[in-house]
Amino acid sequence: MAGTAGPEIERLIQLLAKLPGLGPRSARRAALHLMKKREALMEPLAAAMAEAAEKIRPCSTCGNLDVSDPCTVCRDPRRADGVLCVVETVGDLWALERAGAFAGKYHVLGGVLSALDGVGPDDLNLASLVERAGNGSVSEVILALNATVDGQTTAHVIADRLSHTGVSITSLARGVPVGGELDYLDDGTLAAAFRSRRPA
Repeated sequence: MAGTAGPEIERLIQLLAKLPGLGPRSARRAALHLMKKREALMEPLAAAMAEAAEKIRPCSTCGNLDVSDPCTVCRDPRRADGVLCVVETVGDLWALERAGAFAGKYHVLGGVLSALDGVGPDDLNLASLVERAGNGSVSEVILALNATVDGQTTAHVIADRLSHTGVSITSLARGVPVGGELDYLDDGTLAAAFRSRRPA
C-alpha cells in the first residue's frame, strides 16, 4: 500500500494491526471499511474510544476495568463478599460473567508468573489478594487460572501465600468439556478428567 495512502491512513492501519486477531491485511480491510462508513462508524467509534480512554480505570479493590472505582461488580450488594474468584486477566473475568456461573467477587492478578517472560510475584496483584483474603470476611478463594504450566505454578504460589489465612482454597475442575468426545481430547485433558472425577 506504500505510496497509495497518506501518513494518517498508514498510522490507522498500523494501529489496527496491533489489535489481537488483526494482521496487516485485516487491518487494511478494517481501515477501508471505517473510512467508507465515516459518519456512521468511524466518527462514533473515535468518540467512544476517546471517552473510554478518559474514563476507564482499574478497580482499586479487584483490578477489573470500569468507569467507576470500586467497579460495578465490587459494589453489587447481591454478590457474596465471602467468596473470591482469582483470575489472570479482565478478559477471564468477563468470560465468567458471560457464563453467569459465579455470584461472588473477583480478584484480577494481571497475568501469571513466568520465568521466561520475567514476570515475578511483585509484578502481579498478589499482595492485595493476600490482604483481601486475610481480612476475616473471606471464607473461600477459587483459583480460576488457565491450565498452563505458568497458571498452575501461579496457583501453587497463591495457595502457599494464603495458607496462613485459614480460608478454603479451591480450583476449577479440569477435564472433559460439555459435548466433548474422548477420542478428540488431548492426553493432559483426559488425565485431568480422571483426577477431577466425582460421584455420578
